[in-house]
Amino acid sequence: MKTATTSLFILLALAAHAAPSPYAGEQTRAIKALSADEISGYLAGHGMGLARPAELNGFPGPRHVLDSAGELNLTPAQAAALAGVFDEMKAAAVPLGEKLVAKETELDRLFTGKIATDATVLVLTREIGLLQGELRAVHLNAHLATVKILTAEQIKTYNHVRGYDDPMTPVHDHTGHKHGTP
Repeated sequence: MKTATTSLFILLALAAHAAPSPYAGEQTRAIKALSADEISGYLAGHGMGLARPAELNGFPGPRHVLDSAGELNLTPAQAAALAGVFDEMKAAAVPLGEKLVAKETELDRLFTGKIATDATVLVLTREIGLLQGELRAVHLNAHLATVKILTAEQIKTYNHVRGYDDPMTPVHDHTGHKHGTP
């Protein structure tokens, strides 16, 4: 029985080696952990899904709201306030994205140069994790600021425009209290 188990293990291991890795082709990336789109997104301060918990729970973000200004009937004062939220978000996100890309580059170079150690990996991954958290908070907080500018009806319309018509999605007013569903 032990020989059969060993043989099965060997066959499974060989089969696993026959299939290409889902990472195949990524070994040529400038920074192995990030795609070119991710790098450019971080450097430009884009949200890249970092605020998805807010977006999908009735807390729209400033960029998409501004893009839908006509459908939402934004007032000039609302548009100006949202532009301010967006500008503040971007001003905070870009330097964090630059630092994140720099740290990912540094981590990649440790492995490229074959000089990675347990200690250097731990330090860099902690720094990267902190930067990712700070960047995510910047984007999530911009969504919090956005709902304070919009009416419950505008949020409902936004959710419809974005395709979030699930009746279970709560809609919040500027105080953060639930106001029904979209």
